[in-house]
Amino acid sequence: MHNRKQQLEAIERLLDILDDLREKCPWDKKQTFESLRNLTIEEVFELADSIDTRNTEELKKELGDVLLHILFYAKIGSEQNLFDIKTVADGICEKLIFRHPHIYGNVSVKNEKEVKENWEKLKIKEGNTSVLGGVPNSLPSIIKAYRIQEKAAGVGFDWTEKREVWAKVEEELSEFKTEEARQDLEKMEEEFGDVLFSLINYARFSGIDPDKALSKTNAKFIMRFQSIEQEAQKTGKNIADLSIEQMNEIWNRFRS
Repeated sequence: MHNRKQQLEAIERLLDILDDLREKCPWDKKQTFESLRNLTIEEVFELADSIDTRNTEELKKELGDVLLHILFYAKIGSEQNLFDIKTVADGICEKLIFRHPHIYGNVSVKNEKEVKENWEKLKIKEGNTSVLGGVPNSLPSIIKAYRIQEKAAGVGFDWTEKREVWAKVEEELSEFKTEEARQDLEKMEEEFGDVLFSLINYARFSGIDPDKALSKTNAKFIMRFQSIEQEAQKTGKNIADLSIEQMNEIWNRFRS
């Protein structure tokens, strides 16, 4: 691996290239915070895909794309006399030092759980009005629910035993079934949301990342469904020409 001097030289090279592009490239000249926003979100999801597939070559490339976006935002901020990359780096350095008093201060912690609890308490001291205030509104719902639960647990608002969490899942399922029997769609939607929230909580208690788990299931379903399509094509048919029995037979063949 490269030493610190080589790493800093590579970052400086990227900053120089970005300066050139911002000055000379018609597309790069036009970019703003707002125009980059959706592109950044796309790059982060591509980064997540490379992590999920454990493709280290793609991971390296996607990290480069994300790094470019970070530097691009800093460059625009500098042009508007708002901030630059040093301001950004200084800010995160100070935050990390403040939120790690067990490393940079005289606070003692026993384990990771206490580190997380201190982290949330320190965020309140920084001026956050709510423990949940740092959860972005635009997060995908499963990830958002997981983060809400994590943050609430970080200040002690949590179940004490796993069986209590599963009892809550069963309670919410029962409430959903009650509303389903009444065919009250609005109430059904509300109770179904409670079921999902409770299941996500149980996943957290079980050490499972629910978003990752669902992503794996999605990939598995796509693979099996496409196997049905491929088998149909081998016989000159479209998947819609197969009966449900034929589809299930192929599906079960590719379950393992």
